[in-house]
Amino acid sequence: MKEFKNSRRNFINSALAIGGAGIIAPSLILNANAATNTKNNNFFLERPKVLFFDVNETLLDLGIMKKSIGAALGGHPELVSLWFTTMLQYSLVTTVANQYEDFGKIGAAALTMVARNTGIAISDKQAKDAIVPILSLPAHPEVKEALLLLKKHGFKVVSFTNSSNKAVEAQLKHAGIYDLFDDSLSIEDIGRYKPHTDAYNWAARKMGLKPNECMLIAAHGWDIAGANWSGWQTAFVSRPGQQLYPLANLPEINEKNVLLVAQKLILV
Repeated sequence: MKEFKNSRRNFINSALAIGGAGIIAPSLILNANAATNTKNNNFFLERPKVLFFDVNETLLDLGIMKKSIGAALGGHPELVSLWFTTMLQYSLVTTVANQYEDFGKIGAAALTMVARNTGIAISDKQAKDAIVPILSLPAHPEVKEALLLLKKHGFKVVSFTNSSNKAVEAQLKHAGIYDLFDDSLSIEDIGRYKPHTDAYNWAARKMGLKPNECMLIAAHGWDIAGANWSGWQTAFVSRPGQQLYPLANLPEINEKNVLLVAQKLILV
């Protein structure tokens, strides 16, 4: 089954690559440009048994957080992306070195590093305080409707995040969507950050599933790539500023928001 999935994905990638030469790629991926929404134009091997949702940016709007980080960086919002990538980089540094630190602590440390590299004075307390708004982010406008739709159609939904257990509980409760999830998984329990393969394998085992029975829904190309390489099905939420990793396989679904993803999933 997995070999079939990979070969089909490779065929799609090859077709897309030569599309400019006058060969039109087949409509096998459910995306925002698809002309139809029927079951016949997708290539799911089977209906996912569990939908795993990334939390930050996928479900929750980071606008408040970006303002807080930008203010801490001397009023330079253009440095927010650098801060996030630095935080992700050092979460992976701790993972490959067989270490673990809370994601919030890594975020504060990364903020201090970016500030110092740009000549901005910031204390450890200021860095920690700038991270606090991550606990009180609102959900994107369509998220609650999307989750309710998926629940109505019998999908099991689980949050799956790099944030700590305590943090994600606070986040989902503040956003008013905590009770819509069947379960919540944090990499805190395994001590290895996404997109390490161990994180996805652990989450699948935790839910008693085979990898191809899982689907990750996320707004980050690195998360989609990690899940895909671990044998999961994937759905990319193309929030503004987010892109798929060009060297990874294409996701099964590529849509602009979570509701559009849900509307495609209920057809499966």
